[in-house]
Amino acid sequence: MKTHWFKRWGWVYLPVSVGGAVCVLLAFAFAVNVFIVIDRRSHSVSDSLYGIFPFWVPTFLLLQWVAARTSEDHAR
Repeated sequence: MKTHWFKRWGWVYLPVSVGGAVCVLLAFAFAVNVFIVIDRRSHSVSDSLYGIFPFWVPTFLLLQWVAARTSEDHAR
């Protein structure tokens, strides 16, 4: 029996187990930490956006990939 970490809800995935919740919390904790560090040295909103983009995009793409691979829909 395979444990499902996420459940598809529209375009996003919701965590349905402890493993899924840990993945989401780690991704958001990393994103917040990156934003704080980048924003501290930024002079404008565009500086912040350009600074966080290379970190946030791979992080949330990885989270999306993990969610898709460990969801109920993937088992079909």
